[in-house]
Amino acid sequence: MNAMSDDKVPVYISKKLYDDVKKMVEESKGEFSSVEEFVEFVLTEILEEEEEEPTYTLRRKRRSRSVSEP
Repeated sequence: MNAMSDDKVPVYISKKLYDDVKKMVEESKGEFSSVEEFVEFVLTEILEEEEEEPTYTLRRKRRSRSVSEP
């Protein structure tokens, strides 16, 4: 199976996050053509980084998120 399949599935995010990402896409001067393309790029980068340092990235993000939550 191809790792970057053309098959797509929906992923639900908050409207605010979508709007923030949409603004970034619009300001990217054509680097990204859509919110979906941007989200796929970012998630791919995170997963590739996680493969390189599996114990660092996600654990660090989880810890920083739990510290910042009330």
